[in-house]
Amino acid sequence: MGLSGVASQKCISPPCGATFDVGEVLVACPKCGELLDVVYDWSKASPPSELRELEKYWTQRHNPLRFSGVWRFHDLLPFVDPDSVVTVGEGQTLLQQADGVAPFVGMKTGRLFLQYEGMNPSGSFKDNGMTAAFTHANNIGAKRAACASTGNTSASLAMYCSVTRAMRAVIFIGSGKISFGKLSQALDYGALTVQISGDFDDAMQRVKEICSRLGIYLVNSVNPFRLEGQKTIMFRVLESLGWRVPDWIVVPGGNLGNSSAFGKAFFELKQLGLIDRIPRLAVINAAGANTLYELFEKRGMRWKDGHGDPTLANGYFGELDSTGAKASTIASAIEINRPVNLMKCLRALDVCDGVVREVSDQQILDAKSQVGAGGMGCEPASAASVAGAKLLREEGVIGMDDEVVCILTGHLLKDPKATVAYHTTDQTEFDEVLGSRGVRRASFANRAVRVPNDLDEIIKAIQLYS
Repeated sequence: MGLSGVASQKCISPPCGATFDVGEVLVACPKCGELLDVVYDWSKASPPSELRELEKYWTQRHNPLRFSGVWRFHDLLPFVDPDSVVTVGEGQTLLQQADGVAPFVGMKTGRLFLQYEGMNPSGSFKDNGMTAAFTHANNIGAKRAACASTGNTSASLAMYCSVTRAMRAVIFIGSGKISFGKLSQALDYGALTVQISGDFDDAMQRVKEICSRLGIYLVNSVNPFRLEGQKTIMFRVLESLGWRVPDWIVVPGGNLGNSSAFGKAFFELKQLGLIDRIPRLAVINAAGANTLYELFEKRGMRWKDGHGDPTLANGYFGELDSTGAKASTIASAIEINRPVNLMKCLRALDVCDGVVREVSDQQILDAKSQVGAGGMGCEPASAASVAGAKLLREEGVIGMDDEVVCILTGHLLKDPKATVAYHTTDQTEFDEVLGSRGVRRASFANRAVRVPNDLDEIIKAIQLYS
């Protein structure tokens, strides 16, 4: 399946550094237990000499490989032969200059951009990674693929299994920890859905055990091939900016797959001489699921060339266990206390001179409303990036003249309940959905206007409010 001698899997821990064939199914290094990277011998590959060379593939959109916004960049993720790629046309996404949202964030006109991954076939960024992981799974002959999910991963996996008929999807979700907008996709696409008592972290632990026991292919972002696909989000950002490198990339932090993939993407592009500088990275946690913020900003955990002190993370996780603390945020897609890509994200923060911040559910929903008012409706987790950019502007970390790209990870309809509750006139509904999360006001509510079924009264209301 792999291109001969081009790609391999390598342990990210420098003291170990063990390498393995790309045809092996591994989610951790068998020797030391650390995460794995897909790495390339670029002397045996055919990377472009400059990024503009990739534009030639736009003329080949009749070819499924080139139509895909992931595999159009196959030259920069050549771990499989082009003919063995599995694609459903993912990655047809949009980078919007968000002048309507810029004043809310505190940016000058023309300096804020929103990368909208909700345009993917399953409605979230997950399709970028799933096409890569699914391609690997299909090439090694997997018959079943599984994931733990807060919703978007399950929707994406179920979709690829359903469209291709190549394998069966097995999905693990926690009790009450998935929005109906996402669960409906997994059910409709025919996945076997297993709901366990517990949260995402519990489901993640179980799915790893089940996959190991039953030989099922695991597609969560511990899978290194997932992150290869997610790198292409940054390739499309650069492409949309005319290959100009922005000053900042701001991304929500959940399981930390995106931030890890973005750091790897920019490291490789710089290594290949395709960019002359690397943007800064800001990873934004929800305050109710703020492990990275706690470890990075408050306890000083760093990559340190792979020698960062793991006792900092172990100590923090021990504190969570001793108190029974569970992640809790309206942004369900990032409601994760034990991010599996912690070490890779620390590496990305090192590569990108990054920062980490936390924002409240109130800040997330207020930012979400402004994104929606600007015409790019997103799920709550997506808006963490915009809320984080606003916070960093207020702190003076991001300058008003900086060029900033915020990643919107999922579509508005992934979690419509939160949106409707924010804009509702029904105080009971607001309190039930949002009040329990500490949200006390809808700062930018666009409430429905209630009028009698009377023509004159309707006209009067329209004239009054429009």
